[in-house]
Amino acid sequence: MTRHTTFEFCLDPTVEQRDALFRHAGASRFAYNQCLRMVQAALSARRADEQVTVPRSGFDLINAFNRWKKSEAAGRVWAASNDGAVELVSTGLAWRYEVSQQVFEEAAVDCARALKAWSDSLSGRRRGRKIGFPRIKKKKGARPRFRLRNTQRKGRRPTIRVGDAGRTRSITLPQIGVVAVRDDTRRLRRMLAQNRARILFASVSNRAGRWWVALNVEADDLHPSHRHPARSEDDHGGWVGVDRGLTAYAVAAEADGTMVARIGAPPRALRSAMTRQRRLARKLALRKRGSRRHETTLLKLRRNHHRVANVRRHFLHEISNSLVKTHDRLVLEDLNILGMLANHRLAKSISDAAWSEFARILTYKQRWRGGQVVYANRYFPSTKTCSRCGAKRTDLKLADRIFSCECGHTADRDHNAAVNLARWAQRTHGTDRFPDPQAGGRVTNARGRNGGEQHLFDAGDPASVEAGTEVALTVNRGRPRRAVPTISASSRHAG
Repeated sequence: MTRHTTFEFCLDPTVEQRDALFRHAGASRFAYNQCLRMVQAALSARRADEQVTVPRSGFDLINAFNRWKKSEAAGRVWAASNDGAVELVSTGLAWRYEVSQQVFEEAAVDCARALKAWSDSLSGRRRGRKIGFPRIKKKKGARPRFRLRNTQRKGRRPTIRVGDAGRTRSITLPQIGVVAVRDDTRRLRRMLAQNRARILFASVSNRAGRWWVALNVEADDLHPSHRHPARSEDDHGGWVGVDRGLTAYAVAAEADGTMVARIGAPPRALRSAMTRQRRLARKLALRKRGSRRHETTLLKLRRNHHRVANVRRHFLHEISNSLVKTHDRLVLEDLNILGMLANHRLAKSISDAAWSEFARILTYKQRWRGGQVVYANRYFPSTKTCSRCGAKRTDLKLADRIFSCECGHTADRDHNAAVNLARWAQRTHGTDRFPDPQAGGRVTNARGRNGGEQHLFDAGDPASVEAGTEVALTVNRGRPRRAVPTISASSRHAG
């Protein structure tokens, strides 16, 4: 079994390398826009002639762009002699050899993914909000970024290497060279040296005035001693319900009512940084666009947003590590977060809590350790149901923090909900599929009718340190970031 994770490092390029990074990012944006223009031209031509083929897949767009970049439509270079004679020197993009060719290919793949998302959303195969037709990427406003693929020919070293040429804090990128890294690469180098990891892609981006690289890595599974023991099919216990909230960020309890964790006092990074953000936003509005002071103030504002994201992500990794290391069966509630954001009094606090990101991180880390994470039905009344007698209260308000029932049972509102979630999973044996959507399970057709405490932190786990799953204690330290793992029998912390 293998898994995909991502390691992110802050780059420290030279002036020449910084120019090369911007050049690669511009080439990626240019290739994406050109592929999109070719698709638009093919769609327009198909209206008159149905025999016209529209390139849609990544391979089709790569082949179409490769033919275009060598043709006269991409440009021509003429040379004039002293006697006035003009001669055609070359055709195609004159600067295409100044950047890695993989930038063009990966940009074409991104364009194909955007087209597929639009097509699936148009036909109803994609859930969620409607996705419009891809737009042209503008130079201003778009984040400079590009992606490189790690290739290795027989008998040669891979094109993307870490700690090469005797420089431990460095990353070698094709066409760019050895770029210094601010962070410690010891974890990743150890895994690469022991053949327990393989770099697949390198995603380079510019955020808050700094260049970052996210290495998508295919790594071996965790050691069996750091994984949860397998449970038998007849074992339906061990479930821990996790109720997410704002006053207490998360409350975890077992089915018998035992509280195993109460995570309160979230950092509220956005609320804490709003004073500085408002001041910088007002100062930016007074600056003249295009001036040096405007660019400096804009950079400070971007760094403030970047710090908010880092503080929030650090907290989420801490509490998710503490839960997945101690419990192998977790139950979350499928919250309608978009619907909750309609409450403008709580919208900012709900967005700052990042409940969806917490659930995503908790899910993939539990999978790495061989545990289970299930989601209770969105309409399951976990908060309004009494955990002792099962009676349902219909008059419970959001301001009522203590749940009291006619049977005499009194408990904390969040603790009562966590116990009900654990009992729900114990009754349904951890499955979220039901014949009747109203009886339970996740919503598959939302348009139809049926359809002030310290948080926990367990640091120093060698498995997490070695696999790169433990959060860094500083912002500029190498750490996994926002990975969506996929576990496969055969064989990305990206950004």
